Amino acid sequence: MAEFTLDDLIAVLKEAAGADEGVDLDDILDVPFTDLGYDSLALFNTVNTIERDRGIALPDETVVEATTPRLLLDAVNRGLAKAA
Repeated sequence: MAEFTLDDLIAVLKEAAGADEGVDLDDILDVPFTDLGYDSLALFNTVNTIERDRGIALPDETVVEATTPRLLLDAVNRGLAKAA
């Protein structure tokens, strides 16, 4: 399965949790989700959408441990590799 990219993540964030008009989602790899305006519920919805769309199951602690887009991308790509 193809790698899950930052562009993929941004699309899912917008779909599952919305986007604050004042937040620039370009250079965000290491910006905490809380600084981007995404709370734990928004991340839970994002992770659920990724799992559903990509047919993978991520560990329950992913929402708590993946505090930045880079960490979430790493978790998703590990899940994809494991499922392959």
